[in-house]
Amino acid sequence: QVQLVESGGGLVQAGGSLRLSCAASGRTFGSYAVGWFRQAPGKEREFVAAIRWRNGYTFHADSVKGRFSISRDIVKNTVLLQMNSLKPEDTAVYYCAASNDGGLFGQYDYWGQGTQVTVSS
Repeated sequence: QVQLVESGGGLVQAGGSLRLSCAASGRTFGSYAVGWFRQAPGKEREFVAAIRWRNGYTFHADSVKGRFSISRDIVKNTVLLQMNSLKPEDTAVYYCAASNDGGLFGQYDYWGQGTQVTVSS
């Protein structure tokens, strides 16, 4: 089992940048896929981006493509989400999640507690 801890959220003006981190404890990400999701008040949870730890393959949702970038730090066993050109509609609680089977689009088995990102206009 892996425990996930997100960090890096905060308040930023539109057009600014933030970098979120997802650190794993209990084991390495190994064969997992790691994804970022977000949920805004009154809205359903939305997929943002994911990475397959083993080979670094990534996928980004159309809503963030070209602005957000997911990556991994193998030494620190951490997944990063670099968010640039932030918009007020990016405001949400961002969650990190890990999938046992390495699939980017299937079930995610472990979830972090979430970190708030607020973008002011």
